[in-house]
Amino acid sequence: MFKNVISKRAILHPLLMLSAMWFGYFLQMQGFFANCFGAIIPLLPEGLIGVITSPLLHGNIDHIIGNSIPIAALMFLLYQFYPLVANKVFILGWLATGFLVWLLPPIDILTGEYMYTCTIGASGVVYVLAFFLFFSGVFKWNTKLLTISMLVVLYYGSLVWGMLPEELFYNMEEPSKISWQAHLSGAVVGSIIAFAFKNVGEKKKKFIWEFPNYYSEKDDKLWQEYKDNHPEDFMELPYKKRDDIWDHLEELRKK
Repeated sequence: MFKNVISKRAILHPLLMLSAMWFGYFLQMQGFFANCFGAIIPLLPEGLIGVITSPLLHGNIDHIIGNSIPIAALMFLLYQFYPLVANKVFILGWLATGFLVWLLPPIDILTGEYMYTCTIGASGVVYVLAFFLFFSGVFKWNTKLLTISMLVVLYYGSLVWGMLPEELFYNMEEPSKISWQAHLSGAVVGSIIAFAFKNVGEKKKKFIWEFPNYYSEKDDKLWQEYKDNHPEDFMELPYKKRDDIWDHLEELRKK
């Protein structure tokens, strides 16, 4: 029933990503990727490998489960409704977000002190997908794609708060372990990619009668038939009757 409706890629690619994430987490549990290896370490050359590997690594079971659900949902929407650019969006968003996180100086937002940070997790990719899906629908102004935008806002609108440091809202003895830099980078990259690809793929449909030089002989014939069969609708009202109507409208307006 759904084989001609749901794209195979919309099922396959999220499953591949989830498999890679859980395999990466399994390797972590076996002792691989220890001591920040595979993580993004800002401004340090050894941290560049994390641009590629960090979305596949997670701190604990809650962390990977929390990222697995939005990754599956958002990747499905991406590959189902943006098949022409889905691979470019996903790969470019992954790499650009990781590199931007690597470029941002790891400074404590409250004290201004330098911090040695190791960033892992697929939340940056989640933000790329969410912001791409939202802004792409807005930029294209297509009814179907706007519906996807509204779905993203409905279920993931709270992601906006993740782009701000938790230290601004709570009194914390230690810096937060949640990387707002990755969230903000993903949001910026996803929005930029949506703008860059706004003219690629499905656009707003324009019906033939919306074009300025549109003419239909059939429509013209139907219009003439209506005028012939309902002449009373085209009779000019007497001045007195028009004045009475106008006075009545004025009275209603004053009320």
